[in-house]
Amino acid sequence: MFKQTFLAAAILTFGLAGQAAYAQQAQLQRTELEKVDLPGTQYNVVLMLVDIPAGFVVDRHTHPGVETGYVLQGEADFMVEGQPDKRLKAGDHFNIAGLPHSVRAGPATKVLVTYIVDKTKPLASPAPR
Repeated sequence: MFKQTFLAAAILTFGLAGQAAYAQQAQLQRTELEKVDLPGTQYNVVLMLVDIPAGFVVDRHTHPGVETGYVLQGEADFMVEGQPDKRLKAGDHFNIAGLPHSVRAGPATKVLVTYIVDKTKPLASPAPR
């Protein structure tokens, strides 16, 4: 009886530990699909597929230009400075021009994003509160 109880406790413990480790490993994934220089300018157009794990929060940040996107799957809260929070779901779109923002996914979310950004600067920079 003791062995069965110990075995059940060990399985439960390792199972929960595995789930916690997976949750910690789940990261935002950006896949660059295309990057094109805008002739005669210092700007790039970058097309990216962004996968956001369920419950993941993208820290507050900015881009050196314009970001426009289309939610392919899932839903997420978009928090843009100076605007009311918006819940966007599959089929919704957005645009953000240089404002600090963050995103909180509900279920796993996929977003197709186009950036028109200054190629001499990082694509994204942290934006303190």
